[in-house]
Amino acid sequence: MSSPAPSTSVAPIRVPVVAWLLVAVALGVIYVLLQLNGTAFAEQLHEFTHDGRHALGVPCH
Repeated sequence: MSSPAPSTSVAPIRVPVVAWLLVAVALGVIYVLLQLNGTAFAEQLHEFTHDGRHALGVPCH
């Protein structure tokens, strides 16, 4: 006689709203950094992130 399979119930993971907001802000910052293309107001920020942009495959020249 085979025993019935054990019941497995998975509880949902509750993610705080603050965590979702931080993810949204982080994605926004990453988007802006990837869009900077040597504009006059962001030249220093472009140079600061220059090597990282090339490592991600983002053309900037």
